[in-house]
Amino acid sequence: MEKNRLGKSDLLVSKMGLGCMSLGTDGKKAGDIIKEALDHGINYLDTADLYDFGTNEEIVGHALKGQRDKVILATKVGNRWTPGKEGWDWDPSKEHIKSGMKDSLKRLQTDYIDLYQLHGGTIEDPFEESIEAFEELKKEGYIREYAISSIRPNVIKRFTESSAIVSVMMQYSMLDTRPEEYLDYLHANDISVVARGPLAKGLLSNGGLEKAKEKAKDKGYLDYSYEELVELIRKLQDSIQDRPLQSVALHYCLAHPTVAAVIPGASSVAQLRANISAMEHPPLTESEMEKFKTFLKQSHYDTHRE
Repeated sequence: MEKNRLGKSDLLVSKMGLGCMSLGTDGKKAGDIIKEALDHGINYLDTADLYDFGTNEEIVGHALKGQRDKVILATKVGNRWTPGKEGWDWDPSKEHIKSGMKDSLKRLQTDYIDLYQLHGGTIEDPFEESIEAFEELKKEGYIREYAISSIRPNVIKRFTESSAIVSVMMQYSMLDTRPEEYLDYLHANDISVVARGPLAKGLLSNGGLEKAKEKAKDKGYLDYSYEELVELIRKLQDSIQDRPLQSVALHYCLAHPTVAAVIPGASSVAQLRANISAMEHPPLTESEMEKFKTFLKQSHYDTHRE
């Protein structure tokens, strides 16, 4: 699979990575999915200490035994849980970032992390302290590069201006185009975007209408009601002639040069294979992108104007 460079770094990631949050807690099943991904040239795996209270990192680490050198391994830090206490606390402190890194290394069964990401952020955070922690970890050889996972403009701007982040992870799909506000800005600063949720919880997959009934019947998706989703997905499907909607959704996100990778999740080998198959279609042309952008803007305006 074709690879892209993350920012100005030496990290070359497959255009489609594997978002590991959906792997589940069955180690054998998750291992099969990861093996399938590696066999098809996917080298970018993204996890977090937050997923299943660290179990996800443990499963990924076990599955990569003997194959660590084949992957660009990304994980995240910033959410701290206390055993016996419900929920998570946000902690971007230097102390927690460094201790979280050690815990992640142990669970992942590795001695370094390729891409270490701050998992969120607010404008009140101690930016300088957080950046100092990442820079020290990089100098000490525990991480190769660092990044953030955020869609907040003020947080993105602060890290862009004050740090050496190589990428920003954002939720980005045809149903959530908020990141398009920042793509040119990040591209001008040589910072890549990693698009999570490119299939919008499966709504833009081949079985999108069924997914809408299953996941969006009651609450919709973002500011789309269930009825609006059904209408929009049907219109999208009707406008596509030569490829599945899943392919359009993935390539739509990859069209901007600053988007280095999409990382859809997969809870089965079959889902992963469907994503791989969707990626095998050629990129969208400029005219196709214009058509879809116009269509999405008009649809959103028609259904959400005041």
